[in-house]
Amino acid sequence: MDAVDIALVVAASVLLVCIVVGLWRGVRGPTTEDRLTAFVLLGTSGAALFVVLASALGVAALRDVAITVVALATVVVVVYARRQAE
Repeated sequence: MDAVDIALVVAASVLLVCIVVGLWRGVRGPTTEDRLTAFVLLGTSGAALFVVLASALGVAALRDVAITVVALATVVVVVYARRQAE
């Protein structure tokens, strides 16, 4: 393993910890805003994890998955914000 591979594994590990913390906050709550913030964290961390995995594994399709995750997270946030404004 060279230094780049080690850095990618470390980055993936940190992102995985962020995802676990986001899941914990999303389940724990206590308010809807906390859950929405956790969902945004999951969306960005998940997309970043897919990009890191795409680089580490050399699978370009994982970049497409990352773009899809970001798009879905954005739609959910916009729908929630519009619902709260009404």
